[in-house]
Amino acid sequence: MSVQTAEQAVTSESAAAPVPWTKRIGSVRLYLGALIVLVWGLAPFYWMAVTAFRDPDYTFDNTPWPTHVTLENFRNAFDTSRGNDFGKALVNSLVIGSITTVIALGIGVLAAYALARLTFHGKYVVSGLILSASMFPVVVLVTPLFQLFTNLGWIGEYQAMIIPNISFVLPMTVYILASFFAELPWELEEAARIDGATKLQAFRLVMLPLAAPAVFTTAILAFIAAVNEYLLARLLSSDKTEPVTVAIARFSGNNPLVQPYAAIMAAGTIVTIPLVVMVLIFQRRIISGLTAGGVKS
Repeated sequence: MSVQTAEQAVTSESAAAPVPWTKRIGSVRLYLGALIVLVWGLAPFYWMAVTAFRDPDYTFDNTPWPTHVTLENFRNAFDTSRGNDFGKALVNSLVIGSITTVIALGIGVLAAYALARLTFHGKYVVSGLILSASMFPVVVLVTPLFQLFTNLGWIGEYQAMIIPNISFVLPMTVYILASFFAELPWELEEAARIDGATKLQAFRLVMLPLAAPAVFTTAILAFIAAVNEYLLARLLSSDKTEPVTVAIARFSGNNPLVQPYAAIMAAGTIVTIPLVVMVLIFQRRIISGLTAGGVKS
């Protein structure tokens, strides 16, 4: 009983001990920094949403909260009488982003697995080239790609945007998945091989399910990157295949000399909200996929 009493006394004293001021300052700095980053990232989106629901006559009103609320801007965004076809552009972005993501994952998973599992000469050189490809400036490729696709007759076709997007998304896919595959317990694959599974079966039935969080994370990031691409899509697309990034930039209103900012904000809100909701819903999977490859068990 005396031992328990002493332990309770020590516990109560530690619980009653004041928190050092240095820890309090550290906590305040942490939350203040998080608040600044949150406001910095969400303020543009908030103002875009406020402007999207505001009457076009009050577009430049500086009131920081919604006023003169209306849905007219969203109707104008989908109105095709002015030459805008925002609905078709949404479908184009979905098609381009989905095909790009599926192909990039199909190639990236195999390439990442090979880089993480196999040992061959020049392995680190290949990894370095893949990483450097993700940092290659897109503007340098505009002219040669435009000339190449013109010669092939692909200007204005889906493949003219899907193929470059794959080349931009693939390095990121391989880089994320390779770091994750490198940390997986290879004993499970060896056990599957001992039980009679082939290399492909061991990869498909054992290793690939373990990499599901990283694959899911990579798919989301690849899709967002493909949908957000603008420079090449602006030059290589046509009225029938242009994605939302190009369609929004080409919005026109009743007056050709006045930019329809309210309708543009409404279109931007329509495009952004599904991506934000998707990231918020699957944020746990995204975080686990990005961090799992960097933690050793």
